Amino acid sequence: MIAVSDFMHAVQDQIRPWVQHDFSTLGADGFGFSDTRAAARRFFKIDGASIVVRALQALAQQGAVDRSLVAQAIERYRLFDVTAGTSGNAGGES
Repeated sequence: MIAVSDFMHAVQDQIRPWVQHDFSTLGADGFGFSDTRAAARRFFKIDGASIVVRALQALAQQGAVDRSLVAQAIERYRLFDVTAGTSGNAGGES
């Protein structure tokens, strides 16, 4: 399971004790980052591509997929490039 929020990891981590499966969280642990919503979500690794990469990491840890898929996804989605983010392009609070 992967819990994602525009808020801090702590929000999702509050339910961790009651989740009976592997549980990963992604959250925007920081403040003062001002840019587009898409760039902010990429910066904090909470956009769609980051969720895909985290899911692949979890599957690789379980042995369900080859670890090379994680590296391929990071490269394909340009995960470390904030200008490549696409989640939240509508602006404002969307």
